[in-house]
Amino acid sequence: MAEKPPVVLTIAGFDPSSGAGVTADIKTIAAHGCYGVACITALTVQSTAGVRRMEPLDPALVTETLEELASDIPIAAVHIGMLGAGKVVKAVAEFLGRRPGKAKLPNVVLDPILKSSSGADLLDAAGTRLLIEKLIPLADVITPNMEEAAVLTGLKVTDLDEMRAAVAKLHQMGSAAVVITGGHLEKATDLLSFTTKRGVEEEVFKAERQRSNSTHGTGCAFATAMSCHLALDRGLAEAALLAKTFVTAAIAAGHPLGHGTGPVHHLYRMNQQRRAAGTGSES
Repeated sequence: MAEKPPVVLTIAGFDPSSGAGVTADIKTIAAHGCYGVACITALTVQSTAGVRRMEPLDPALVTETLEELASDIPIAAVHIGMLGAGKVVKAVAEFLGRRPGKAKLPNVVLDPILKSSSGADLLDAAGTRLLIEKLIPLADVITPNMEEAAVLTGLKVTDLDEMRAAVAKLHQMGSAAVVITGGHLEKATDLLSFTTKRGVEEEVFKAERQRSNSTHGTGCAFATAMSCHLALDRGLAEAALLAKTFVTAAIAAGHPLGHGTGPVHHLYRMNQQRRAAGTGSES
């Protein structure tokens, strides 16, 4: 019998273009050899051209879905993406925090999505406040980009030194580990900071910036890939480095789809496997 893969739960919105949200997350999870289960938090009307409308789901439906999945399947990691509204943030925080008589779900990665890349609001003011107060302390690692880190901390975040200041404040706000992603910098730079018994440690990851129009869903792909690597028992630094490597390759192999910003290619490794399978010599 085949060995069971780790199960990764993604809690996120639905993007009908499949560049981001739960359908993209499931592709990322599959690409890492894990099994994905999902709880949709909100529906959107969007394409590569941007988000036109967002409708949060009934929080009771979110709660029931999460409880049903958790009661049936052992979950090795949790990815939290777009939540859409304060009432949904509250439902997710209560689910993660209460679980009476049961162990805390492991490897919770929070991607604090506040706006779409096209500028649409994806979380209301009440939701942002509750995310800061309730969800950040429950997460094992949070993965804001520089703009999100600025909103969460109230600080200016435009370079590595300012990323370090924002990380320090996020630790004070209850986050045990933070990765601030800086894909928009001239050299794509991510800062990982995490607390240990010896104090706070950090790692800086740099890569050449990808000159590509296929960048829709990079934040979702990074956070979900980190969830997968943590589910596979890799350490934080290795998980962050491998997630960055995955996103860089997925951008480079991105699909030129739509009239706007195209999606990254979450399943680019399938093409590599097909090419490798086709190189064998005939006997």
